[in-house]
Amino acid sequence: MGLMMCEGKYVGRDEIANVPTPVGTDSWHPVPHMDMIDAVTEVVRAHNWQILDEQYGLAREGQRMFGVMRINNSSREWSRCIGIRNSHDQSLSVGLAAGISVMCCSNLAFGGTMVLKRRHTSRIELNGLVVTAIEELELEFLNLETVSEDLKLHEVSADEARVAIVKAAEIGAVNSCDIVPIFREFQKPCHEEFAEPTRWSLLNAFTEHAKKYSPGRADVCYRGLNELFGLDGSRPKLWAR
Repeated sequence: MGLMMCEGKYVGRDEIANVPTPVGTDSWHPVPHMDMIDAVTEVVRAHNWQILDEQYGLAREGQRMFGVMRINNSSREWSRCIGIRNSHDQSLSVGLAAGISVMCCSNLAFGGTMVLKRRHTSRIELNGLVVTAIEELELEFLNLETVSEDLKLHEVSADEARVAIVKAAEIGAVNSCDIVPIFREFQKPCHEEFAEPTRWSLLNAFTEHAKKYSPGRADVCYRGLNELFGLDGSRPKLWAR
């Protein structure tokens, strides 16, 4: 569906519920992983959205939690997704992000804005923050879907693809060792739905290889791709004049 766990393991809600939450301090109030998941679930259902699938993973012996919820929408090509993250080791703030999961290959493209970032919060504060964040996610979904449709309309030559991939490596969005594999994926995609040489297909070539990255590395990759392709709502840097 889109969750990548090169580090750690995939788990269900029951295993996450058994992860102990460390004792906080006056300046640090850790959020239980299940509190984060439950808060998002409650708000999603309050919007009359249906959770079609969900995936979760734990890393660093349960200190870090990552998740993706796929929710219903009207498109047959992709579904809306909500990315979730939390940590008990102060390495990551609690966070939510908008994404779309492409049906044919389960790639996940995250929006450019992590709409909820908070290191210190109580359960009551978390509920209110999630309500606000979900409202912002709706705008992120619309932006992602609009940009994705536009990407399908623009063809990309082989030379343009080469330049784009090198630019992505230059800003650190992808590893330099992935330049050739990404270009080959663009030329001969694993999924026939991306056979047309468009910006959309080029994005898929990137995200296909991002599957092998760790969650932290993938986050850097997606943020870079969002800027390059304009998925964050700004002017795409790849084709800026």
